[in-house]
Amino acid sequence: MSKPVVLIAEELSPATIDALGPDFEVRHVDGADRSALLPAIADVDAVLIRSATKIDAEALAAAKNLKVVARAGVGLDNVDVPAATKAGVMVVNAPTSNITSAAELAVGLLLACARNIAPANEALKNGAWKRSKYGGVELLEKKVGIVGFGRIGQLVAERLKGFGVEILAYDPYVSVQRAGQLGARLVTLDELLAESDFITIHLPKTPETIGLIGTEALTKVKPSVRIINAARGGVLDEQALAEAIAEGRVAGAGLDVFATEPCTDSPLFAHESVVVTPHLGASTEEAQEKAGVAVAKSVRLALGGDLVPDAVNVSGGAVAEEVRPGIDLVEKLGRVFTAFAGAVPVQLDVEARGEITSHDVSIWQLAALKGLFTDITEDPVTYVNAPLIAKEFGCESRLVTEEVSEDFRNVTTLSGTMADGSTLSVAGTLTGPKMVQKLTGINGYDLEIPLSVHMAFFSYVDRPGVIGAVGKILGDANVNIAGMQVSRDDETGKALVALILDNEIPAEVVTSVEAAIGAETVRVVDLV
Repeated sequence: MSKPVVLIAEELSPATIDALGPDFEVRHVDGADRSALLPAIADVDAVLIRSATKIDAEALAAAKNLKVVARAGVGLDNVDVPAATKAGVMVVNAPTSNITSAAELAVGLLLACARNIAPANEALKNGAWKRSKYGGVELLEKKVGIVGFGRIGQLVAERLKGFGVEILAYDPYVSVQRAGQLGARLVTLDELLAESDFITIHLPKTPETIGLIGTEALTKVKPSVRIINAARGGVLDEQALAEAIAEGRVAGAGLDVFATEPCTDSPLFAHESVVVTPHLGASTEEAQEKAGVAVAKSVRLALGGDLVPDAVNVSGGAVAEEVRPGIDLVEKLGRVFTAFAGAVPVQLDVEARGEITSHDVSIWQLAALKGLFTDITEDPVTYVNAPLIAKEFGCESRLVTEEVSEDFRNVTTLSGTMADGSTLSVAGTLTGPKMVQKLTGINGYDLEIPLSVHMAFFSYVDRPGVIGAVGKILGDANVNIAGMQVSRDDETGKALVALILDNEIPAEVVTSVEAAIGAETVRVVDLV
């Protein structure tokens, strides 16, 4: 069998290739060269990128086999995540790979601003000894305002504690208690702006944060303040900052990121009190290696059919080992449900019962939707686009959990309500040390029969001779019965026979069985 193809579109650390291992065919292309990228991506299973390669709707349309886009870094500005989701392509990144490097650079920029390191360095290298001109300020007992108190902001606070500063933090998603645990005082943005001697920004770039520190905000700061942005360009209004520095309303700044990159010309560059670097936040050997290795591992998981904790467009996150065996079971239950229903339910409940509910089984809801639509749409159905497909078909879903399971240690039931108000349920479980997948019920009929590649179900009015008739017709057609179970409903006098078959049952044979036993419903399920 041919190996899955992984395309590396930008320079990544050698450890990335090592982490992929020998199970993939690895190709290389210059992802920044559009004319080279589009043909190169046509038949690959995964593409690994950094920031220079743009994976947009055009690239996704060209990549017919693509299953994973892996960004070796944090930001996803160069990936059209909604288009990837619609195409069923998983998008992964390395969200924690550069947090230490970014935090350390922010601290470095802050110190450089406080002590005028950059202009003093440049002056001395040009032959000028200017001790008096480049005096600075100490950090001791100063107030440092951290705008955005997530993982990087917290690392910055941790590193600055040794300088004897007071930490102010602004973050609407962080509690007072959590900030206090980290030695920070949670304040409003206006309070932070007014009180801080240094301000360092650690926010993502969103419609809400663009220009957050702009003209109005800069009217509220101390004239001695120094502002650091090593997060995302655009959160700090560079033009407004340049004007504030020129007018003496801000003492200095340190920037690693810009609204438009690469940035080689800015009014900020005219000021000696501004220290700038060309987006070096993640540019350490350690961060690059961490990012490459992390996304390589994610690609291995994704192409191996596993769920990926760092996937940005798949809900569910990390999956407990106890939960993993149930994923395939629930997906197959979804396919059995579709075979019986012959239509899409308007409401699907995924009911998990038993000891397994002590773990997070939310991934089973995705598995059920994936199975539900696998056999009724021409588009590939994945854990990524299954919720979108469900929405397009008008199918709402929810997960229901219950600690108690009466008949089995664990059991999962898909219960659906159809557009005409009718209902259908399909249940299954895993049994024994080998975790055998079993069908345990269909619409009130109790069963305990292994799920198999080829299955057939006939419901009929219970009476003698039916099983013999079914066996004879299948035998004459050379269709071997590998397993069988009959379940009866004593109240209605009806029965359901479930058959495990060694091979696919021809349509004409199904018709013959239906006619011979007067079957009320006939369903053939092929889980290939």
